[in-house]
Amino acid sequence: MAQSIKLTTDQMRLMSLFQNVTGATARDCVEDDKQNRVIFLVNTGKMGLAIGKGGTHIKSLQNIVKRDIELVEFNEDPVVFLTNLLNSKLISEVKINERADGSKQAIVIVDPQNKGFVVGREGKHAEKARLLAKRYFGIESVLINSPERPTLEM
Repeated sequence: MAQSIKLTTDQMRLMSLFQNVTGATARDCVEDDKQNRVIFLVNTGKMGLAIGKGGTHIKSLQNIVKRDIELVEFNEDPVVFLTNLLNSKLISEVKINERADGSKQAIVIVDPQNKGFVVGREGKHAEKARLLAKRYFGIESVLINSPERPTLEM
């Protein structure tokens, strides 16, 4: 499975702040300095509580920490986890493969029209998926593919 997760003092403070502001318990906290964001993992079914009515909890948290806040709902199944993380409405399928060298790879199949939304601006969503898939499931890479549409010949 994935490596054991160690939290810094700052991450533990952020998780405590998250719980005080939202009333939901954060399962994990990942600071992404490249994207100037903090990603919180919440347990299944606690997303609504964490977001708050009209997103009030998240807005409050963003004002306090002065960074973007993103929430991800945790799931024990890596396929469900990645599907939810990358927007389940836009994803056709997620496959987890083991490569010859023993490492794991996730392949996310999306419609070509939706690929940009799933990847995110500057690869923001794809990077989040890679970070969390590796942290929780030992998945080394996440590929977001869109099958080519067959061309019709007349």
